[in-house]
Amino acid sequence: MAWPMLPLMETATLILFAATVLPLICTPGPDMLFVASQAISGGASAGLRATAGICLGYIVHSILVALGVAAVIAASPVLFEALRWFGVAYLVYLASQLVRSASRRGKATLFTAPDVAVLQRGFFTAVLNPKGVMIYFAILPQFMNHTLNISVQAAILSAIFVALCAMVYVILSLIIGASSHRGNFDDRRRRMVEGGAGCLLIVAAGFMALR
Repeated sequence: MAWPMLPLMETATLILFAATVLPLICTPGPDMLFVASQAISGGASAGLRATAGICLGYIVHSILVALGVAAVIAASPVLFEALRWFGVAYLVYLASQLVRSASRRGKATLFTAPDVAVLQRGFFTAVLNPKGVMIYFAILPQFMNHTLNISVQAAILSAIFVALCAMVYVILSLIIGASSHRGNFDDRRRRMVEGGAGCLLIVAAGFMALR
């Protein structure tokens, strides 16, 4: 039985896809650790901005899949490795910024970071995340019926994946934000928080490097 608005996709297929990718989304990786680092240092609002950026990044993946352009990258080990190591370098750069800020006395850098900056960081974290790339190019095609419209099916499955990412990371941001009191941070605690957030990003870079 198919949903009336989704004639090409069976309900069972959509549920099975959601059940397959949800545990992967909930597994700590670059995206989750980036959202956590932002929520720890900048509160729930920073985590939500990071979440929005990550979702935008995956929308780019969705468009590429629908157009078939990204299949070329997936088929080329050299391009995929270049993407992976560029993502590692990007997270290491962000971590170094946090660690440097933690080593200095004064006001926290991320507390005053422009909204657009956090959004952009989240965007590039998702775009450069090989885990997300593999979900789109290795798992998502397994749930498609190749006798039907591939682009429409890719768009539907991608929408489910992005929606689940948003749900998980919004909840994570709110939980972390509710447990933090960034307005009461003294300089010592601020430096500890930024140092911890930087360590999370280093761990995220490690996840990328070891895949």
